[in-house]
Amino acid sequence: MEAIVVEREIAGRTLRLETGKIARQASAAVLVTYGETTVLCTVVTSDPRPGIDFFPLTVDYRERIYAAGKFPGGFFKREGRPTTKEVLTCRLIDRPVRPMFPEGFHDEVLVQVFVLSSDQQNDPDIMALVGSSAALRISELPFTGSLGAVRVGYVDGELVVNPTEAQLEYSEMDMVLAGNSDGVNMIEVGSAETPENVVLEGVKAGHKCIQEICGMIDELQAKAGKEVVWQKPELNARLDSDVRSFATDRVREARRIPGKLERKAAVKEIRKEAIEKFCPTDGEVREFTPDDVSHILEAVESGIIVDMIMDDDNRSDGRGAGDLRDITCEVEVLPRVHGSSLFTRGETQALVVATLGTSRDEQIIDGLTEEYSKKFLLHYTFPPFSVGEVKRVGAVSRREIGHGALAERSLERILPHPDKFPYTIRLASEILESNGSSSMASVCGGTLALMDAGVPILQPVAGISIGMVHNDSGYKLLVDIIGEEDHFGDMDFKVAGSQRGITGIQLDIKVGGLTMEQIEETLELARETRMKLLRTMLATISRPRPETSENAPRILTVRINPEKIGKVIGPGGKGIRGIESTSGAKVDIDDDGTITVSAVDAKAAQRGMEMVKAVAEDVELGRIYEGTVSSVKDFGAFIEVTPGQDGLCHISELSDGFVKKVDDICAVGDQLRVKVIAIDDQGRIKLSRRQAIIEEGGGNGEDYEGDGGDERDDD
Repeated sequence: MEAIVVEREIAGRTLRLETGKIARQASAAVLVTYGETTVLCTVVTSDPRPGIDFFPLTVDYRERIYAAGKFPGGFFKREGRPTTKEVLTCRLIDRPVRPMFPEGFHDEVLVQVFVLSSDQQNDPDIMALVGSSAALRISELPFTGSLGAVRVGYVDGELVVNPTEAQLEYSEMDMVLAGNSDGVNMIEVGSAETPENVVLEGVKAGHKCIQEICGMIDELQAKAGKEVVWQKPELNARLDSDVRSFATDRVREARRIPGKLERKAAVKEIRKEAIEKFCPTDGEVREFTPDDVSHILEAVESGIIVDMIMDDDNRSDGRGAGDLRDITCEVEVLPRVHGSSLFTRGETQALVVATLGTSRDEQIIDGLTEEYSKKFLLHYTFPPFSVGEVKRVGAVSRREIGHGALAERSLERILPHPDKFPYTIRLASEILESNGSSSMASVCGGTLALMDAGVPILQPVAGISIGMVHNDSGYKLLVDIIGEEDHFGDMDFKVAGSQRGITGIQLDIKVGGLTMEQIEETLELARETRMKLLRTMLATISRPRPETSENAPRILTVRINPEKIGKVIGPGGKGIRGIESTSGAKVDIDDDGTITVSAVDAKAAQRGMEMVKAVAEDVELGRIYEGTVSSVKDFGAFIEVTPGQDGLCHISELSDGFVKKVDDICAVGDQLRVKVIAIDDQGRIKLSRRQAIIEEGGGNGEDYEGDGGDERDDD
């Protein structure tokens, strides 16, 4: 078994592509190694299903937990359904790979990726994309050219290609790029209000490495590539001409109907009539199939949309290329939730609800890297009624996970630091109506819901999607694209950000790749449009509410000496349980000594915090405490001045007068005001009730009334 290997140094580390040794029954398999991370990428293909009219590409990416020398969590100790990270990586591979196949290719294709080894410093998602491209390139499939991918960070004012996980913790930007030698066809960005010019420079730096990687894949293909066996089906010229003559003028008129559903219904009726005309079912032998007619009608519709925009600057809904749809914003739309908004842009509408929780509500993430928790979650839901369809309602789709992740990272960097706002935050975006760019509506609605909930965000964020169409005369960018412009157009370039810079990007295109000039032009157009959006949003709510909702928990925090954590918890958790049961508040403790006390009732939270401080604080010399008598001896009383801290009040310090028996003054459970008069080198505490009475203005302390007298209330 002789392996074919191609190696090059990329960003200071060796990237190795190997094929021919393992997984040899697949159509193609490539083993990718970068650092000590190794990923196996395989491709398998089969004939198309009868009557299929789309490209059935399936991408499956899985992280084997053994790759990091760990056991899987859960009862079965075996990897289960895909994690969110795995689903997002599947989409990361699918989106740039899919447009690299020719139109009309409908074979079944499965791209399957396993992470076999992880050094926990080089994220395997980039290697998965590179390896998938390489496997497709050397297979017998008509994959049109090589595709490379890199990650770009921005650390301490410098661009870093393929940063390590350690570097990403301090990076202001996390950008993933994919493309070919001529341009970029996929961008993912999450950043901390990064200026457009820095993002553009990051794209340029990343594309240089992409060109090197494409050269590697070309070299591998030259050494190990298989012959491409697919040929594009020939179009029936007569049917094409007849269908165009029948439908072109009618489709052009239908495309001018303003409403989405009405426009869709009109085009559907034309399609139905064309199929009846050219595919009769009255006993005659069908010369053509309904799919043949539908493909031609699709091309007719696409051409009309492009011509209307390029020649007349007239889009299907009547707007010009640079026009936004009508926008309305509302907040405080639901009575009992912590924050809510309704954002409507044309025929796209998102209801976004904010919920504030405590540290107990954080999501624990376990994967190849060390376990960590998330304090911000955004969940996106796209029900069938939002587009007027009847579909099976099941588990959360990959699309919903992807759109939610885009909106989440677009808002994540403008949230306050947990030290200033310790809440766990969840946004739920319910798409109630959709005609394009519902993820960006979730970003806008999310900003409004956060401000309505009283979250002190650093800056408001808005999102917009820029599209593109082209013909022989050139191209034109489209602001705020609708669904059919996404479907028939060349590009969906989503950009989210504040007035200061970009917080999120997602680019998908159907053409070969964007040039740097096109990317720069798009970023500037998105910035100008974002400013308009922000002005409209801020006219509804100009700043975060000064207080959180009365329905939200009240959270107080304090940082104590970590050595006192055990004292607060108490033996077997007795201390913390006692605080919670007495105060009615919840207490959470971090390893660094940060203690969070939360309760819906502000008084309960304050009482819990006072109890925590009383346990954690050192007893102060000269301070007066209200303590509880824990035991009575002949020589005095032991009094608990703080939880777990007892001191001795000698019989001589119980009163200025003569005290015959300690029982005459107090009993176990009594509350006494005492002053700390001494703390010896072993931490033993001496107390004085007599001095406390004198200092607080209770006379000279002579409260004893003679033998057998008892100052206690026996009631």
